[in-house]
Amino acid sequence: MFYRGFFHPMSAIHTLVFLLVGLVAFSQNKPLVNQAGYNLGEAKRFVCVGAKDGTKFKVLNNTSNKLEFEGEILNQEGWFTAFNPVTKNEFRIEVAEHGTSVPFWIADHLMEKISAKLAYDFFIDVRGSEDATIADLSKIYGGGPSRDGGAYGLETVFECLYYASNPALFDRWKGEFGDDKVPDLIDLILWHAEFAYAHVAYQGPVANRHGSLGYEGQPRMQYDYWNHLDQLAVVCAAYHDFLKPYLSREKYLQYRQICNEKWLEYERHKVVRYWTYSTKWVDIGFQEFNEMGNAYGQSVFSNLFMYYCEKNEPQGNPGKYLKWAQESASDIIQNWDFNNPRHMWWIRNAEHITPQALAYFLLLAPEQAPKGTREKLSAWAIHMQQKTNNFWKYRVHSDTEWAHPKTKELGGAPALGGSMFAVAHLLKNKRLRDIGWAQVDFVFGINPLGAHLSNKSQDRLDIGGYWAGVEQGWPAAHPNGYGQLGKARGTLDGSPLDKDFQKKASEAAGQEPQDQIGKDAYATEGWCVSNRGWMATLTFSTLGSQQVKILNTRGTAITQAKVAETVTIELKAALNLDWDQVEKGKVWVKVDQKPAIALEVTETGENTGIFRANYKVPSPGRSLQVSYGSFGFAQKASINIKAL
Repeated sequence: MFYRGFFHPMSAIHTLVFLLVGLVAFSQNKPLVNQAGYNLGEAKRFVCVGAKDGTKFKVLNNTSNKLEFEGEILNQEGWFTAFNPVTKNEFRIEVAEHGTSVPFWIADHLMEKISAKLAYDFFIDVRGSEDATIADLSKIYGGGPSRDGGAYGLETVFECLYYASNPALFDRWKGEFGDDKVPDLIDLILWHAEFAYAHVAYQGPVANRHGSLGYEGQPRMQYDYWNHLDQLAVVCAAYHDFLKPYLSREKYLQYRQICNEKWLEYERHKVVRYWTYSTKWVDIGFQEFNEMGNAYGQSVFSNLFMYYCEKNEPQGNPGKYLKWAQESASDIIQNWDFNNPRHMWWIRNAEHITPQALAYFLLLAPEQAPKGTREKLSAWAIHMQQKTNNFWKYRVHSDTEWAHPKTKELGGAPALGGSMFAVAHLLKNKRLRDIGWAQVDFVFGINPLGAHLSNKSQDRLDIGGYWAGVEQGWPAAHPNGYGQLGKARGTLDGSPLDKDFQKKASEAAGQEPQDQIGKDAYATEGWCVSNRGWMATLTFSTLGSQQVKILNTRGTAITQAKVAETVTIELKAALNLDWDQVEKGKVWVKVDQKPAIALEVTETGENTGIFRANYKVPSPGRSLQVSYGSFGFAQKASINIKAL
């Protein structure tokens, strides 16, 4: 699954498929749902274009045909968040005079269950070579580790965050890289780290790309080798968190040394502006920020990682990296302008990095975050709530232009959910979290085309590369583009253009002539930078839905226990992959400052999603601490230990 070809335009077959999808979705303006389904305990909604306020809707069990929930439509959308059945059955929605939706599930951490592996399988499939050290960058479009990408893809950064958010899940999948003792996601992280290290000074030719790198009036770079340090920085930090069993200290010290040596030379210490010159018509010329090169917020991430790394080294120098992280965050606090499109949707796939990086400061080092961090995120949350005030819950550009009329890179909805989840968690903003789930729903079919944003091709189905439960995929794709991603698992392919949206309630969306429905559907080529944003959404979705508790024998949460007393440790996490089996997970248990040990927890029954283990409080000790996840994503519980 490596680079072999060039771009081919969308075929007539794709257009035909789209016409059929359009006919199905809009012949009666049927209710549009998340085709896979919804997570228990989270927001649930559908859209029914043209339905009048007060129209009744029904949620029926698709197996028994039993009516299980009723509600009313308002603003062409229906909400059924309160409906949380525990069942393996599917459901459907019926709206009088509008028909019936496709079937869908409602289940514990459903979205993570069907998406988690696909999200990193994509990055396995799109590597530019099997050997990270000898990749021929002159033949990989853009010169990056992923096909049709450069070092700006920052794959390693988000792969490390992804693992840290739910480690017991990713520890289950091993052997795809050949080592059945190492989780595949860990192997992928180490592959990307070695690629970055091997090419950290590469300045040779690359295949044709849309622009060059460097400041105006200075020598131009064709390859963004500076960004390799960002990918090495996160590995250096993760070494002290979860990579130590898999990464030799000798190799880690090589990565750390090159970061320390090149950090200032490669301008990793600051926010970089006006660095990318684009020849694309959509953003031609020098841009303050761009999805290529240096994104707004990227330096917050990278300096936090080096701070974390150096803090854990006896002779480390964390202070300078913390100072640079704080200066970069302060730049965002002072200068991030929500009304400047070049800080927002104009930078497309890189937009999600700004709020996520600022939020991550509060997750990883909250005591060190600059004054105003939380307030800036609160202002962003208000702005996003205003911009999504439509029945699609789509973040619009303006009142008249909702999306770009000619191109819409996929970095919008797939990545926006992750930003909303991160900020909602920190601010305890339930409404923003609900809107975040609406972005996920948009990806899965609650959009003007009624289709998942990934083309459901037979090639992808044959390799297990598509989402379970999705009936209608995106009608168009560019499988033979620069990256040859037709057979890459989990690729996203398209997103609605401005013309596709109904902007006023009085407009009759979906009523255009049937032979015009879906014509000229837009599909970008699948791209690592687009899928990175989707991985980020799955990463931050776990904030607020995963939880650790320490319980007594009566099942009540406690704050203290006696030595030798048996307590129950409970984990709620996105680990329920098989609804027909009692599954396993693990948490980390620590007494005082002693090293943490892994403790296996067992699901309390088939399809419960709650995992428990009994634990005898040891002696000596003053406190017992239990955690799940790490690297800013840890969910924790602790109790005081009382002596006998």
